[in-house]
Amino acid sequence: MYVGRLLVAGPQIGAYRVSSRSFPNRAIRRRDDETLTVGPTDDAEATDNPYVSYNCARVVGEKRRRAGVIGNGSHVDPVAEKYARGYPARDALVEALHALDFEKDDYDTPRIAAVVGRDTAHVGIVRRDALLVEAVDEPHLVATYERDAPEPFAFEPTTASAAAKSAYALEFEHEVCAAGVHVGDNSVGLAVENGD
Repeated sequence: MYVGRLLVAGPQIGAYRVSSRSFPNRAIRRRDDETLTVGPTDDAEATDNPYVSYNCARVVGEKRRRAGVIGNGSHVDPVAEKYARGYPARDALVEALHALDFEKDDYDTPRIAAVVGRDTAHVGIVRRDALLVEAVDEPHLVATYERDAPEPFAFEPTTASAAAKSAYALEFEHEVCAAGVHVGDNSVGLAVENGD
């Protein structure tokens, strides 16, 4: 089954995966200790599509509010910025998803995002017909197609690296790359899986 871009998020653990039929020549690169970016590989054809490159994972907040923000587009940055300024996770997701709305491409691709904290997580999606943001106390999956509402999902990795590898290996079609996040007592870890 093809579900497009997907994320799984719960307290302490989250992952984002690029699955794509149209733009498979992409990879996730670490920009710094707190940002992961999706972009074309060296062998990718040139494109002016604004939805191909974006930050897909950011570490934000201080002390007990440290969190990882993951998602499938340019909305990741405003979610992260609002959360860093003190917005509750739910409000940061609602405001950014509402403001940017679904992608204006040929498929009206939904935007998905999550804020993963040590004790809490929030998962959101904005589609043509709905804006949904839920607080979750166990891992939930949401995807751009077919699984386009947050739903409980068995996901048990305990590190960022294992989360990225597990998301990449999920039995959905056209995997391209994945990112993982783990929020511990005093740190937030990010990891990348490009299927190399």
